[in-house]
Amino acid sequence: MRLIPAFLVGALACSSVAQAQTTEPSKGYAEVVAQSAFGNVTSQSYGGEIGVTIMPGLQVFIEGGQTRDVSTAALGAAAQQIAGYISQVQTGVTFKTKEPATFGVAGLRYLLPVQTTSVEPYVMIGGGVARVKQEATFAVNGTDVTSSVAQYGVVLGSDLSGSFTKPVLAVGAGVAWPVWSRMVVDFQFRYGRIFAQDGAINVARAGLGLGVRF
Repeated sequence: MRLIPAFLVGALACSSVAQAQTTEPSKGYAEVVAQSAFGNVTSQSYGGEIGVTIMPGLQVFIEGGQTRDVSTAALGAAAQQIAGYISQVQTGVTFKTKEPATFGVAGLRYLLPVQTTSVEPYVMIGGGVARVKQEATFAVNGTDVTSSVAQYGVVLGSDLSGSFTKPVLAVGAGVAWPVWSRMVVDFQFRYGRIFAQDGAINVARAGLGLGVRF
């Protein structure tokens, strides 16, 4: 985490002495995004992003999407405790956990000046909110008993069946490469930190965006 702010500061400092691009920047861009997500678990993320140029080399962007699973170790531990309790009166007890996160982020994207006018390397930083849903399911001998766990003397708390909305900080970098006319492929990396009450949830996303410049 400490390396990311240092990277952003260094990139901005170095770019101030780089050669400026020789053509006017695009007015903006729009793209759809598919990524692999890495945190306590590995999953997928998808969404969309749009940006508008407010001055040469600087854009305002808005990103929205969903990461399929950002499950924390705490969620698994809580589910394991419930499964262990049910195991005292039943055999063949299993459980699954999932924690999807829907997010929206707005911020600034800085285009790094380069010799070529077609490829656009960039760094970005933004903030927003993320809504995280905590899901835990339990089964006995393959039969889902999540809705009836009360018969075993347990009640699922909000840590296993609730949801919450918290601030999120996101930083990232990438390279937008034109493939045809105004169409671009965006090779990208994003790092997000959701400030959850019981501990921050860190998620890295790496993947591709496919979009257009306008």
